Amino acid sequence: MIITQDDITLFVEAIKSVSDYDFSEYSIKSFTRRIEKILVDYKTDLPLLTNRIRHDDKFLEQIVKDITVNTTELFRDPKVWQTIKYRILTRLNDQDKISIWHAGCSTGQEVYSMQILLNELGLLEKSDIFATDINVDVLDVARKGEYIYRFNVEYLENFDKVIKQNPFNESEFFEVPYEKYFDIDKSKDTIKVKPFLKQKPTFFKHDLVKDGDIFHIPFDMILCRNVLIYFNYELQNKIFELFYQYLKEEGSLILGIHESILGPKATKYTKKGLYYTKK
Repeated sequence: MIITQDDITLFVEAIKSVSDYDFSEYSIKSFTRRIEKILVDYKTDLPLLTNRIRHDDKFLEQIVKDITVNTTELFRDPKVWQTIKYRILTRLNDQDKISIWHAGCSTGQEVYSMQILLNELGLLEKSDIFATDINVDVLDVARKGEYIYRFNVEYLENFDKVIKQNPFNESEFFEVPYEKYFDIDKSKDTIKVKPFLKQKPTFFKHDLVKDGDIFHIPFDMILCRNVLIYFNYELQNKIFELFYQYLKEEGSLILGIHESILGPKATKYTKKGLYYTKK
C-alpha cells in the first residue's frame, strides 16, 4: 500500500480530533516510515487504523507510543559526554544548584549516565534532574532502571571512555568499577542501576509540541538528543525557542550528534563544538 501525504494528513487530523496529540509538524518522511511499520505490525490498512483510533482510546495511546521512536544507550556518543564533563560541568562547580532537563529521555540510560558523571565530579548532591518523554511506557522503564544486559554490555565501553579515561590526558586513568553504579547479573541477563541513582531524577510525561512551561525554573543544561530529527523545520524552530526560554544565560543545549540549529533561532545560540550555549 502506497501512503500519500494526503493520507498522512487525514490520519494526523483523526488523532487531533479525538486527543490532544498533534503530529502535524512532524517530519513527513519519518512519520510515513513509522506508519508503514505500524501497518505491517498490526496487519491492517490506513482506513481501518484510522477508524479504530477514533473509537478506541487505549488503542490510540498504543499507536502514539508506536509512533514515537525510543532508542538510547549509556553514554551515547562518548565524545559528547567528554565535552559535557570537561567543557560544561567544570563551569558549574561553584554554583549552589545545578538544574538539568533531559527532554525526550526515552528509557533513561542517558539520565543515569549524567548522574554517574555528576557523582564522579562531586556534583550530584546539588543537582536537580528532570527527565521527560511523551511515552509513559518508556518512562516506566526509566524509573525502574533495569535493562537487558546483553543489549547494554557493549555500551560499558562508553562508560570506560567517559568515566575512566581522559581524552585530554592519556596518562590519566580513573579506576571506577561498574559495580559502583550497577548491579549486574549475567545469569539473569540484567543490569540494574543502583537505588541511589533512581531516587534522584524526576520523571514525568511531557509533550514538547504542546506542553508549556511546567518547570518554572531556568536550566543550566538541556539535553534533547535525537528527537528533533523527527520534527519538520518549523517545529524544530519552535522547540529551539522553547529551550531558549528555559535556559539560563550561557546555559548549554546538547543535541544529537547529527542535529543542529538552523534558521532564525540560530542567532540566539552560540555553537561551541558539540554543544550550544544561550546568548
